[in-house]
Amino acid sequence: MSDNKRYTGLIDRYRNRLPVTDATRLISLGEGNTPLVKLENIPAELGKAVDLYIKYEGLNPTGSFKDRGMTMAVTQAVAEGSKAIICASTGNTSAAAAAYAARAGITAFVLIPEGKIALGKLAQAMIHGAVVIQIRGNFDAGMALVKEVADHAPVTIVNSINPYRLQGQKTAAFEIVDELGKAPDFHCLPVGNAGNITAHWIGYSEYAGQSTAACAFCEGSCKFEHAAVTAGRPTMVGYQAAGSAPFMRGEMVDNPETIATAIRIGHPQSWDRAWSVQKESGGWFDECTDEEILAAQKLLTSREGIFCEPASATSVAGALRDIRSGKIPEGSSVVCTLTGHGLKDPDTAISQCDDELLTVDAELSAVKDAILSNM
Repeated sequence: MSDNKRYTGLIDRYRNRLPVTDATRLISLGEGNTPLVKLENIPAELGKAVDLYIKYEGLNPTGSFKDRGMTMAVTQAVAEGSKAIICASTGNTSAAAAAYAARAGITAFVLIPEGKIALGKLAQAMIHGAVVIQIRGNFDAGMALVKEVADHAPVTIVNSINPYRLQGQKTAAFEIVDELGKAPDFHCLPVGNAGNITAHWIGYSEYAGQSTAACAFCEGSCKFEHAAVTAGRPTMVGYQAAGSAPFMRGEMVDNPETIATAIRIGHPQSWDRAWSVQKESGGWFDECTDEEILAAQKLLTSREGIFCEPASATSVAGALRDIRSGKIPEGSSVVCTLTGHGLKDPDTAISQCDDELLTVDAELSAVKDAILSNM
């Protein structure tokens, strides 16, 4: 393959829609270009005529959608001369920050809640060489500290309050429209910090040639003037874990709890912008119990062969419920974002498996008997 045909990451692909120049050094790991998979078995079992797709963001380089925003945030940090970045994280942001900092040759500082991070994510942050600081508090406490530290130390915040993060993440909407040839009727996402649902709406709006009050980068008056690529925008639907659902409570939640650690956030940083998305798109927020989330994770793996982390499955759990009830009507095209790979949290996955491992002698007869008894 000639080098000019090699995929080199989302910034290069959408360069004319991102705040970079030809002279910008791009910090990329080949993120983006993730699969849009049409589900087959689950819709058939539902008995509802919908086109149901999943955007499998777990196949980004560090295994989550965070890579989309991090490539842009770190690219900008390096362009501004920053030698270090910092973030608070429930896990995925720390993994992405650590990897992209390593790529850029700068230092990553990550604040994580002690004992509240899945081991797969902690391993990534550590092996990439980040300075990992555990705090005796939750993500929201970590986020408050990061904001304070940035006022006293020469570090760049790369949480989603950084507008360049949302600029990178908006490209997922571009990819969906490019592949479907139009915007879906509904786009369903897990909601924690609410940056991702905001970023998707920015992307869909830009492709439709419309501005949005949700845009943190341009504050409602998009600086990127382009002809519309598609005529419509989807209804945006955000699902939260019931134990961590400030959008459903109408106020911040001080002590959120859920098995879906990636969305265990009670004080979303994109609070106002996410409400703008809900209003502008005609969408809604809802919540799913931990039991519903885990059931959806298991359903995706057993019926479609797709392995995502628990928080990701929240989008599917909520969408399936709304399809069954008719709130999402038959004939609709629906995209659900799966934000992270299942290997991020292997312990939770294994705990859901009822079947024990089979141990037999290393003999043909023993293996054959084990196979036949489980046919």
